[in-house]
Amino acid sequence: MMMVTSKVFSSLQFFTVFYLFTVAFASTEEATALLKWKATFKNQNNSFLASWTTSSNACKDWYGVVCLNGRVNTLNITNASVIGTLYAFPFSSLPFLENLDLSNNNISGTIPPEIGNLTNLVYLDLNTNQISGTIPPQIGSLAKLQIIRIFNNHLNGFIPEEIGYLRSLTKLSLGINFLSGSIPASLGNMTNLSFLFLYENQLSGFIPEEIGYLRSLTKLSLDINFLSGSIPASLGNLNNLSFLYLYNNQLSGSIPEEIGYLRSLTKLSLGINFLSGSIPASLGNLNNLSRLDLYNNKLSGSIPEEIGYLRSLTYLDLGENALNGSIPSSLGNLNNLSRLDLYNNKLSGSIPEEIGYLRSLTYLDLGENALNGSIPASLGNLNNLFMLYLYNNQLSGSIPEEIGYLSSLTELYLGNNSLNGSIPASLGNLNNLFMLYLYNNQLSGSIPEEIGYLSSLTELFLGNNSLNGSIPASLGNLNNLSRLYLYNNQLSGSIPASFGNMRNLQTLFLSDNDLIGEIPSFVCNLTSLEVLYMSRNNLKGKVPQCLGNISDLHILSMSSNSFRGELPSSISNLTSLKILDFGRNNLEGAIPQFFGNISSLQVFDMQNNKLSGTLPTNFSIGCSLISLNLHGNELADEIPRSLDNCKKLQVLDLGDNQLNDTFPMWLGTLPELRVLRLTSNKLHGPIRSSGAEIMFPDLRIIDLSRNAFSQDLPTSLFEHLKGMRTVDKTMEEPSYESYYDDSVVVVTKGLELEIVRILSLYTIIDLSSNKFEGHIPSVLGDLIAIRVLNVSHNALQGYIPSSLGSLSILESLDLSFNQLSGEIPQQLASLTFLEVLNLSHNYLQGCIPQGPQFRTFESNSYEGNDGLRGYPVSKGCGKDPVSEKNYTVSALEDQESNSEFFNDFWKAALMGYGSGLCIGISIIYILISTGNLRWLARIIEELEHKIIVQRRKKQRGQRNYRRRNNRF
Repeated sequence: MMMVTSKVFSSLQFFTVFYLFTVAFASTEEATALLKWKATFKNQNNSFLASWTTSSNACKDWYGVVCLNGRVNTLNITNASVIGTLYAFPFSSLPFLENLDLSNNNISGTIPPEIGNLTNLVYLDLNTNQISGTIPPQIGSLAKLQIIRIFNNHLNGFIPEEIGYLRSLTKLSLGINFLSGSIPASLGNMTNLSFLFLYENQLSGFIPEEIGYLRSLTKLSLDINFLSGSIPASLGNLNNLSFLYLYNNQLSGSIPEEIGYLRSLTKLSLGINFLSGSIPASLGNLNNLSRLDLYNNKLSGSIPEEIGYLRSLTYLDLGENALNGSIPSSLGNLNNLSRLDLYNNKLSGSIPEEIGYLRSLTYLDLGENALNGSIPASLGNLNNLFMLYLYNNQLSGSIPEEIGYLSSLTELYLGNNSLNGSIPASLGNLNNLFMLYLYNNQLSGSIPEEIGYLSSLTELFLGNNSLNGSIPASLGNLNNLSRLYLYNNQLSGSIPASFGNMRNLQTLFLSDNDLIGEIPSFVCNLTSLEVLYMSRNNLKGKVPQCLGNISDLHILSMSSNSFRGELPSSISNLTSLKILDFGRNNLEGAIPQFFGNISSLQVFDMQNNKLSGTLPTNFSIGCSLISLNLHGNELADEIPRSLDNCKKLQVLDLGDNQLNDTFPMWLGTLPELRVLRLTSNKLHGPIRSSGAEIMFPDLRIIDLSRNAFSQDLPTSLFEHLKGMRTVDKTMEEPSYESYYDDSVVVVTKGLELEIVRILSLYTIIDLSSNKFEGHIPSVLGDLIAIRVLNVSHNALQGYIPSSLGSLSILESLDLSFNQLSGEIPQQLASLTFLEVLNLSHNYLQGCIPQGPQFRTFESNSYEGNDGLRGYPVSKGCGKDPVSEKNYTVSALEDQESNSEFFNDFWKAALMGYGSGLCIGISIIYILISTGNLRWLARIIEELEHKIIVQRRKKQRGQRNYRRRNNRF
């Protein structure tokens, strides 16, 4: 018995010693392997891992290492400033590792396939590193894995199908990578999964139906990918789901009714997709919902009344859709709502009084709809409101006094409505207000003195109203103001001296008022000023030298005033100047040569002054000029060859001067030149080709009228005008950011019209009142984009070429006062857009063609051609007598027709010229030569609208960023 007991004891002793030996051996092997990995780090002096030494106990002393039974069980070195890779990581030496957390370091390179050796791994966290490459499919062999977090890296390639084999997985987070391809259907096998985060990748294809099998899922985030197709109805099976984020994809189709079955849902975000159809009323069943995001889709129909049942809702964003009907009053039940965003829909009707019951509301945006009626006074109850956006609607009535009670308000946008009455003085109570936008309404009365109490104000937009009286001096107290827009009102008096205190002012827009006096010298104290706009007032006096001290000035526009004297030489100091506009004043003297050296200058407009001398001759290489307008001065001598350095030049108007030169064919090398106006000078001689292969490739308007050009019409020039050979239909409705503001004088039917901002599709050739001889070249018929052709008052002979019948969009044709003979080509009768025809005072004969447009022309279109017959000069012609009763158009009707043409002509012209003057700064150069200021207002409104939209996009981006970082 004693012998047996002794043997048993000896055996136990042996196994104990053996176990201790093997444990000690294994721990030493693991420690050695980890030290080898550490040796590959780029930062060997890492203080976090200073305890990792050969002389210390790995299980007891090493940072981030936890052992179980003497073997490494957990390695957690998150936020340890590791700089290295996983290539030397001891995957094969850590067979008992269950938890691996290397997150928030600077680990790069790929994940080695040897990770599949960690067969006991339960928790894997590699998030927020620089790991690249693909996810190795060997991860699919880690059957015990419950949590994978590899988000915020640089992973690419497909999600391995093998991940779907991990039946124990509860959390899978692969967001913020560059993963592509489709979501594998095998993920539907992971029935224990509670979190599935694949957001912010490049995943495409459909959302697998199998995702709807994951009954344990509580959070599903597939947002910010390229997923397409419809939202699978199977998602309605996910009864435990609390978060559903599918926003910013390419999903289409309707929102499934089944989403309304997800009674546990607290956050639903489907924004920025292509979802269509109506909002399902079943969403009203989601009693726990706190956030509903459906913005920026194609949803239509009305807002369901049932949305008002979601009493837990704090955030509701249905903006940027096509929702119509009225705003349901049931929304007034959402007592916890902090944000209500319905902007940019087609909502109509009045703003419900009940919106004023939402005492928790901090953000209310109903802008860009068709809402009418008055602003409810109940909005004054929203004491927590920070932002109120009601702009771009059809609201009328006065601004409620109660708006002034919203003491927390930081932004108030009521612009572009039909609000009338005066600006309430109570707005002066809004001490936290940063932005006040009341532009483009029908507000009248004076600007309240109390606006000057808004010490936090940075932007004040009161433009395009009917405000009168003087500008209150109290505005000078707004020390934080950066942008002040008072344009297009009826403000009078002088500019207050207190404005000199607004040292942070960057934009001052006072144009289109009745302001008087000189430019006050204190303006020069506004050293932060970038835009100074005082055009179209009654200002006078000399331009102060001190303007040259405002070194950041980008735009200086003083047109249509009564300034006199010379341009100050200090303007040469404005090295950032992009637009200089002193057109329509009484300035005199020579243009300083330094203007040719201001490399930043893009628009130089000095039209209709009394400038004399020569043009600057030193336009340097790299010249940025896009528009040069010196029309209507007393400039003499030649056109400077240095303009050839201005390769970006698109508009050149030197008309109505005393220039004495031949035709500058060398300008044809300017690749972007669209408008060339040299009318009413002393230019002379024949127009000869330079022999270059490409000349004037983009020219759309050429006006050489009222000069002394001679010999034949320039056939070789016409052959080069490629910009006139195609009709650019894409420019028929230009965006408001794409304006040229130069004027063009068109002579048609004896009338001289000054057209402002001609569309790029408005192509014009005017060679009238010269000494041209010979025939009209048939090549003109190839320039099919021409709308106005005027070669009147020359000495042209021969026939009218039938090729002119190819000018299918021609609106005005003037060949009068020449020596043309033969018949009027029948092909001209096919010109269905022709509104003005003048063939008078030639030697034409034969029958006048008959057609829909020709029946509208009066006899004075043909007078001075004794050989012409037919309507309207006689009752009939040849074998086709025409009844006067059938074709007579009364003088009144004809006058109305011509009037209608000129009205349409003006409207088209006033919409803007060219592909656009894009100057990369926050204001658009505007030049109005008529009294019609509506177009000015519309351009500025568009600018203001863009600012609002850009700000909203920035806010949305910030919200999405916060949302992304708060989802864990």
